[in-house]
Amino acid sequence: MASNTQHHELALPRLDAPVRLLAVVAPYYKDITDGLLSGVRATADAAGASLDVIEVPGALEIPTAVGLAARSGQYDGFVALGCVIRGETTHYDTVCNDSSRALTLLGLQGVCAGNGILTVETLEQAQVRADPAGQNKGGGAAAAALHLVALARRWAATPQKAAHDVIRLAGEFEGQGKA
Repeated sequence: MASNTQHHELALPRLDAPVRLLAVVAPYYKDITDGLLSGVRATADAAGASLDVIEVPGALEIPTAVGLAARSGQYDGFVALGCVIRGETTHYDTVCNDSSRALTLLGLQGVCAGNGILTVETLEQAQVRADPAGQNKGGGAAAAALHLVALARRWAATPQKAAHDVIRLAGEFEGQGKA
């Protein structure tokens, strides 16, 4: 069901140095992911970011590819693109939940990733969301990655206090003393 709710979108961040993005695409619904990728390209161009694209077999493989690429150090940010349409089995729930959870875990490790994996009930819903002239979820995912890159750079330039080792602190609280 469509909503008349107005959504606020942040302006693209100002980036003081070039940004290299990688879009990881699961092209199972190629027409949909082509639309998503078109939005990513436009947003990357507007921000002055370079963009590389790779394809993987499905949405479950996207986080693994992002993780591998992140460890390579070649990219500043990542855009995950795919489409999962509800079918007759619970496989939909597994793919949606596990791909999203894995991307979130990568983010918590400091990987700057925008999630553009559509999770929809119908092909028509996916078409509206993928259309760069419509909801432009690909462009939104690229913008999210760029905002995270800007934050990572901002905080990397700020001297940080020594981080506490949560595991060691938990042991100290249990009377085990410092390791």
